[in-house]
Amino acid sequence: AANTTAWGNVAVGYQSLDANTTGDQNTAVGYNSMTSNTNGEFNVAVGRSALSSNTTADANTAVGYYSLLSNTTGTFNVAVGYNSLYSNTTGAGNTAIGRSALGANTTGINNVAVGYTALDANTSGYSNVAVGYESLSGSTTGIGSTALGHQTLKANTTGDYNTAVG
Repeated sequence: AANTTAWGNVAVGYQSLDANTTGDQNTAVGYNSMTSNTNGEFNVAVGRSALSSNTTADANTAVGYYSLLSNTTGTFNVAVGYNSLYSNTTGAGNTAIGRSALGANTTGINNVAVGYTALDANTSGYSNVAVGYESLSGSTTGIGSTALGHQTLKANTTGDYNTAVG
């Protein structure tokens, strides 16, 4: 490990936290977890390659195989489930729970996705809430929509400020 002055870190698994130099109070458990982190702090990564591209971002939680894999500087994200927030790079304040929830998100902020592939195509949309299997799964850049239920607003791609329950 490259640790120089960092303190309070826990690393378990091959290459976990191996580039960390000054980042404090991180927990990385799993093969390749948080491997690129240099000075990000207060992060938790559990699972193979969870938060593996994280460099300087703080206060992220990634639980699951490839969760928050591409995150570099996005902060205050929560990803639970296989491939959740997989493509996120700089997006912040997102919560993704479920397989591939918010999987394509790169720069979107303040989104909530709960359920299998909920908000999966979102790249830069923000302030969306999707709860349910494939809810808002086609939305790419939509803003401020709420979808509650199985496949609600699934076909919506760029529409803003929609609400669907069903």
